[in-house]
Amino acid sequence: MALQLTDGNINEIINSGKPVVIDFWAEWCGPCRMVGPIIEELSKEYEGKVIVGKMDVDENIETPQVYGIRNIPTILFFKDGKVVDKQIGATQKAVFTAKIEALL
Repeated sequence: MALQLTDGNINEIINSGKPVVIDFWAEWCGPCRMVGPIIEELSKEYEGKVIVGKMDVDENIETPQVYGIRNIPTILFFKDGKVVDKQIGATQKAVFTAKIEALL
């Protein structure tokens, strides 16, 4: 299951030394509900290799501002604590898989 991230724990996760994928989403967002199951699948498939998390932008306002999140879903891909790629909007699982494989 994807890790539930908050403004309070995100820096610890990003700086964990592992690649990190974060889905910025909201309950009311239709495209977010399409991406959600894909993110859950990826969290299982890459367990132990990549940290996959989700952050609700309605409950956490600080972090989305820090990373300039203007549209959701936005998925950020981190390596060595830095954003190296992003995906804005819903897309196919293969796109996410390719971006994750590039982190490894």
